[in-house]
Amino acid sequence: MAKTNGNGHRTLRSATVGYVAPEFKGKAEQMKQVKGLITKSKWIPDDLVDTQIAWFYSDLGIDDVYFQVENPEVIANHITSLYAAKVAAFSREDKREEIRLDMEASDHAIYIDTSEPGKSNTGGPRYEHRLEAKYLDGGDTSKRFRVETFRSSGVLGQKADSKASLRCYFVYQCLFVEPNADPKETRLEVISDRMFLAKATKNTKQIYQEIIDLAVSRTGPVIEVFDIEDSREKRLVVAFRSRTASGLFSALSDLYHYYGVTSSRKYVEQFSNGITVMSIYLRPAANLDSRFPPIEQSIHQITKEISLLYCIPQNKFHSLFTSGELSLQETTYAHCVWVFVQHFLNRLGSEYASLMAVLDPKNNMHAEILSKMKKRLRTETFTPDYILEIIGSHPGLVRALYASFANIHLKVGPEFDRHFIAPTPAIEVLSDASLKDRITRDVFNEHEEMVMTAFRVFNNAVLRTNYFTPTKVALSFRLDPSFLPDIEYPKRLYGMFLVITAESRGFHLRFKDIARGGIRIVKSRSKEAYSINARNLFDENYGLASTQQRKNKDIPEGGSKGVILLDPKQQDKAREAFEKYIDSILDLLLKAETPGIKNPIVDLYGKEEILFLGPDENTADLVDWATEHARIRGAPWWKSFFTGKSPKLGGIPHDHYGMTTLSVREYVKGIYRKLNLDPSKVTKMQTGGPDGDLGSNEILLSNEKYTAIVDGSGVLVDPNGLDKEELHRLAKKRVMISHFDTSKLSKDGYRVLCEDLNIKLPTGEAVNNGTAFRNTYHLRDTSLTDMFVPCGGRPESIDLVSVSKLIKDGKSTIPYIVEGANLFITQDAKLRLESAGCIVYKDASANKGGVTSSSLEVLASLSFDDEGFVTHMCHDARGNAPAFYQAYVKEVQKKICENARLEFEAIWREHEQTNIPRSILSDKLSLAITTLDEELQHSELWENEKIRRSVLADALPNLLIEKIGLDTIIQRVPDPYLRAIFGSFLASRFVYEFGSSPSQFAFYDFMSRRMSQIQ
Repeated sequence: MAKTNGNGHRTLRSATVGYVAPEFKGKAEQMKQVKGLITKSKWIPDDLVDTQIAWFYSDLGIDDVYFQVENPEVIANHITSLYAAKVAAFSREDKREEIRLDMEASDHAIYIDTSEPGKSNTGGPRYEHRLEAKYLDGGDTSKRFRVETFRSSGVLGQKADSKASLRCYFVYQCLFVEPNADPKETRLEVISDRMFLAKATKNTKQIYQEIIDLAVSRTGPVIEVFDIEDSREKRLVVAFRSRTASGLFSALSDLYHYYGVTSSRKYVEQFSNGITVMSIYLRPAANLDSRFPPIEQSIHQITKEISLLYCIPQNKFHSLFTSGELSLQETTYAHCVWVFVQHFLNRLGSEYASLMAVLDPKNNMHAEILSKMKKRLRTETFTPDYILEIIGSHPGLVRALYASFANIHLKVGPEFDRHFIAPTPAIEVLSDASLKDRITRDVFNEHEEMVMTAFRVFNNAVLRTNYFTPTKVALSFRLDPSFLPDIEYPKRLYGMFLVITAESRGFHLRFKDIARGGIRIVKSRSKEAYSINARNLFDENYGLASTQQRKNKDIPEGGSKGVILLDPKQQDKAREAFEKYIDSILDLLLKAETPGIKNPIVDLYGKEEILFLGPDENTADLVDWATEHARIRGAPWWKSFFTGKSPKLGGIPHDHYGMTTLSVREYVKGIYRKLNLDPSKVTKMQTGGPDGDLGSNEILLSNEKYTAIVDGSGVLVDPNGLDKEELHRLAKKRVMISHFDTSKLSKDGYRVLCEDLNIKLPTGEAVNNGTAFRNTYHLRDTSLTDMFVPCGGRPESIDLVSVSKLIKDGKSTIPYIVEGANLFITQDAKLRLESAGCIVYKDASANKGGVTSSSLEVLASLSFDDEGFVTHMCHDARGNAPAFYQAYVKEVQKKICENARLEFEAIWREHEQTNIPRSILSDKLSLAITTLDEELQHSELWENEKIRRSVLADALPNLLIEKIGLDTIIQRVPDPYLRAIFGSFLASRFVYEFGSSPSQFAFYDFMSRRMSQIQ
């Protein structure tokens, strides 16, 4: 490699460029064998055989590797097929010159196609898409394939205006030197395919070595351009992690064709450390007109847009891009808004509002009607395909709306030029009012107006986006949630992120500035399941965050939740989707400090944001990566970014220490204490078995008489009490009830597994289907349950319809329920149970041990500096916990029990005084605490240093203060977080003492007592 040019590209000497195929010494002998086979078949006239063989061997750019690996019969077949294609092309009425050939095997393939340089084929066999789907992006991850493709030097056919030439594609299965290389390994001699090592020049190996060194340390693509000496040709090299950009190979062709550029050669190389490198030799397409920019300008733009293409290689409006109707930026923007519209257009409208005004939500029958109407209204009218059709029919509006979006969010600095970044044809940027008028003029009906108006709503809601950041892995948008209708979302969200990747879509929602909650990945078993999941995605996320908000009442963080929905064909890409989701959100949280890689973004929000995240469904094993990645990205709060991380990173695992169960148990024990019940005589049912966190710890900590356990494998019942020792054995091993030793059951006991059919119970009852029996067992009137503790199960397992099965002659068949599992019982069903005499403590109250533990884990992470954190909170290489860590865990457990006991007593006392259902009191307490919390954070009390220090000294764990010192903690912990600690501690302690509706003098009395202690 030589000097660097003024354009920033390094120059390659043409003699050193590319690949040198090992010479096939048997080539002449093979040609003789091929000729013999062709002559014998008689398909090609004898006087043309030599010219056809010479053309195939010399003019198509096929190198010797192909001839070395193929046998003469296959080559003869290919030459004959190509000759037949020529004859067929000549005999066509339209005289169009088309020659096509394909041969696919399990370990290699060849495709030959006719195409005009610089133009994408939108019809025909679309070989690039085929080889991509079958070989490059195929589902079999044990096989990797390299690709070589060449364009023939001359044009096809004899006509003067002929422009088409042949493109050949060769696919070979990789044979790696070390097939299972470490992802961080970068040595080419270890990670390369053997054919690559044999063919690549020293110069090519050097280029690949440098780009792989960069790629292993970067989440997104690495893009390099090289000039070739004495040539207008450029070499574009793109490296990225395999499985992260399905469809990129063919999409890259469409991208450079859009700018009037063609490729002479293309290579796709795979490396066993998980890196894919694409190398493309680009030059201006001489056959096209001169409306395209100069090659330098085109290449500059192509390199800018590869990052956008990598995020979504095949967007839903890609055909408008390949046809040239819209640019890549415009179609990708349209794709993002298409996703947005699906979630926020299928809304309930004025009819639902009118119905809600007429009906009484407190009437169970009316509430049931409203619930069914809401579900039906959201499933009808605007399907994803219908929305797609409407947007696709208005490219002019998309262009105008994109121009408005780009005008706001495209930041132009001295080091780069707007002209290079926004290739959209010059268009007047319209005001929002003018866009509204334009939409009204251009659309044909009300539905089209609603869809296109949603673009304006989207544009006005975006506060930050990484859309124009030079390197990114997914597209993220920080939205202002004020566009959400109050009738459907009565509690206003504080913050809202939308993330769109090539594999998924996702949201992150929070109700307070300082908020914490888990990130879950939702998988779909079928297209139908995906449709339902997609339709409910935002509402489920909102509901989960809302529950978290109520649950987090006595900790500094408010409620938040993140949900990632995998696309139907990407169900095996959970890790890839999660990593892109996290990285693209970090783009919006961190200041850009590396021009050309992370440029500054336009910030309409104007404040620093910190998110506190945790594990949830399908993400527990990804938390350590997210923590390390935040550290690598330079996040100052990396230690506290995720809870639930492994102890070696300072995490406190909830399951190991039974954190969630400790809170649930306080409510169970509280009921026994208030009613003077002997736990050993209380019969108990539990959903969520000994294999889960909550279920296993509930079994280990409880002393009741278990009569039934329901889990993922089936139902285990014994009216005389399940064997405690056997249950403890399962709980310690974390296995399902399918492993229960049935010899430990009494004569009246039984186990029905999901796969069982036609079983007879000891009572004589027949069970036809084990799965159906499992799904409904918790609704049966067995007279065997005093206490029901749901520790697992799907949301809404008891709803307004099914709850009637638990009510007999107006009385609940189960006297006490402590809802350990989130959202297991709907609120309206809880109220029905309470009116029928059941004592119910809901999830937002009972299931808060985990969030308390996570909050105190965050606090320790923020309080220690990096060195102190590693010393006092991180387990060593042997898994030994520091002494401080062990003591801190005990203090966390003590705090969980204290918070749960305080809330239990407050709800019990207020119910006794007012007879208001406990499920409503739980929400009233949450609302009272969170409202007072917000007021206290911005009150004069916070400004008073003596009061502030006194409250923080009481609120912070003594261990932390002793180890670090109050002043140091105040200095290190961000001010908004300290305010949140101050507000939540004072508010929760006041409300737990004086109730959800205290007298106007109560807070004065409360603070007077505190002030007297300070003096």
